[in-house]
Amino acid sequence: MPEAPRLPPPENLLRYATSPYLLQHADNPVHWRPWGPEALSEARVTGRPILLSIGYAACHWCHVMAHESFEDPETAALMNRLFVNIKVDREERPDIDALYMNALHLLGEHGGWPLTMFLTPEAEPFWGGTYFPPEPRWGRPSFRQVLLGVAEAYRNEGDKVAQNVAALKGALTRMAATTPGPLPTEATFDRVALGLVRATDAKEGGLAGAPKFPNPPIFRFLWQMHHRLGQPACADVVHLLLRRMSQGGIYDHLGGAYARYSVDAVWLVPHFEKMLYDNAQILELLALAHAGDPDPLYAERAAETVGWLEREMLAEGGAFASSLDADSEGEEGKFYVWTEAEVDALLPAEDAALFKATYDVTAEGNWEHKTILNRRRHAQRLSEDAEATLARCRRILFEARARRVPPGRDDKILADWNGLAIAALARAAVVFDRSDWLARARDAFRFIAGTMRMPDGRLLHAWRAGRAGAAGLLEDHAAMARAALALYEATGDRAYLDHAVAWAELAERHFADPEGGGYYASAADATDVLIRTRSAADNATPSGNGLMAEVQARLFHLTGEDRWRRLAEQTIGAFAGHEGIGAMPTLLAAADLLTEGATVVIAGDPDDPAAQPLARTALAHPDPAVAVLRAPDPEALPAGHPAHGKGPVDGRPAAYVCRGGTCSLPVGDPAALRLALARRVAPASGGNGTAAATA
Repeated sequence: MPEAPRLPPPENLLRYATSPYLLQHADNPVHWRPWGPEALSEARVTGRPILLSIGYAACHWCHVMAHESFEDPETAALMNRLFVNIKVDREERPDIDALYMNALHLLGEHGGWPLTMFLTPEAEPFWGGTYFPPEPRWGRPSFRQVLLGVAEAYRNEGDKVAQNVAALKGALTRMAATTPGPLPTEATFDRVALGLVRATDAKEGGLAGAPKFPNPPIFRFLWQMHHRLGQPACADVVHLLLRRMSQGGIYDHLGGAYARYSVDAVWLVPHFEKMLYDNAQILELLALAHAGDPDPLYAERAAETVGWLEREMLAEGGAFASSLDADSEGEEGKFYVWTEAEVDALLPAEDAALFKATYDVTAEGNWEHKTILNRRRHAQRLSEDAEATLARCRRILFEARARRVPPGRDDKILADWNGLAIAALARAAVVFDRSDWLARARDAFRFIAGTMRMPDGRLLHAWRAGRAGAAGLLEDHAAMARAALALYEATGDRAYLDHAVAWAELAERHFADPEGGGYYASAADATDVLIRTRSAADNATPSGNGLMAEVQARLFHLTGEDRWRRLAEQTIGAFAGHEGIGAMPTLLAAADLLTEGATVVIAGDPDDPAAQPLARTALAHPDPAVAVLRAPDPEALPAGHPAHGKGPVDGRPAAYVCRGGTCSLPVGDPAALRLALARRVAPASGGNGTAAATA
């Protein structure tokens, strides 16, 4: 007789995990298992359904449900008797999270975390929800009632469970299908962009209503559309968003960085967790907006946000940690809020009055009898003396706050989120003239590319404490390839281009639909995914397909190799027929870059003092659909590149602006280059009186 499968011990196995979120649950009396073949095999062998709980380390309601239910011995005993209990860190396995979150939506439920899903032993979803209270409350059953009800239904109503499974699997499979169509037209860009503008809050910025999220992919697309469509409203809504957020309570006025979202419609009360991905994308948006319309507020917030990255988010090898928790000492926001008495005790009386009036500090407070510092009503800059006083007050409060118990930090390193941060730092370094930020980006890149690398060259997704947390996903390869191209353009170092090409090719090999239908989130050799998800819709972070299309379009402009144009067209075309293409702003921005983007070719010695201002001017241009290529030897450019053979003029470096396969006459003056780039057509002649060259 074959030997019976050996089951995992009846104990909590999360103590062996690397994820800080899983380790938060390592002492629960629940017999938690990490997601993987062993846990799935246990479910099949025992025939017990799976209780899948998904969350993340900075999630407030995840902590609440843990304290109320997972730490309760009676509830844990019920879970252990009826289910195989699996915990997943959604940041470590976003592919698993996306699959079962889609299933929840198909059940007609609102999404959120903690995500609580019930699966068959084959990992097929049949019912779920989010947070469940320990007792019946708010019209919701208690978690123990849910456990008993689901277990009974699974035992006694197999037909209904099977119907749910079949319906959900069919719908999930359809959701992973593509909707091919032609490349977007001018009418599509116009319709989507102006529709998004109409959806914004004309007074407070951001999308209308509450809660308010930054939604960087949407506003970065609108910024790019301002340059394509010439619509001032597309830029106006970006400026309004950044100015309102940057003076609101969602921004940490003492320590820098933006919280994940505001629970209200006026950016006052944040959900206090801080995420790397939000702040990376907002930093890039601040740089773009400052390049288009310089504002001291943008420069300050960018510097403060990078300061937060360097002070609180540096992790192993110079890469960046994932997040800071919303809670400290078991209380949401406790680290960040103030009472009037605390402020009065710390600040000199003459300074306290100004600070309290400016930052909304009152005896009654503005949130649960405490004060969230903000400048919503005093957003305008005061006199230099007054602003200096406020800065001194902020330093005093910051030093006092540092003595409080800080929120927890999730120090795992995620390749995709680091890719967003590296690209943002590279752009911000040029716009704000901070070479140290570029060095910081290069350090983070060096760690991801060198340490988070699988034997076949693929990236890992997660890393912590010297151990790999999860295999690489599409987003990791796309975001890091995009980061590599940002560093290549900023530095001219060919090694970064080689990295980008290698990762794009690996994505093609392991994630692409062989029929040319875009890319799956999980690799083809993933063995623990029920259905490989595929989407181009952006969420809080850009979609993997959108990022990959941007990488391919940029590679086409930088190398002149037609294979990248064809791949970009395939990636965009796989989703271009979807009626919800308005939810794919990153993909649309990539389509614009592909067809209308400019390549600025700096011909000549990159170290020549005359070449460097031209490169800085191109790199700091506010239009995201601009690529910058240094060409010390124009003959080395591929024959298919429009700038092949175009070189310096009279021995001096020159810039060529290439669009649609045609390059301008040479430009040798930064002001003339800015003027040439301000128009989304190739200029007819250089603006510096240099000798003409063949266009």
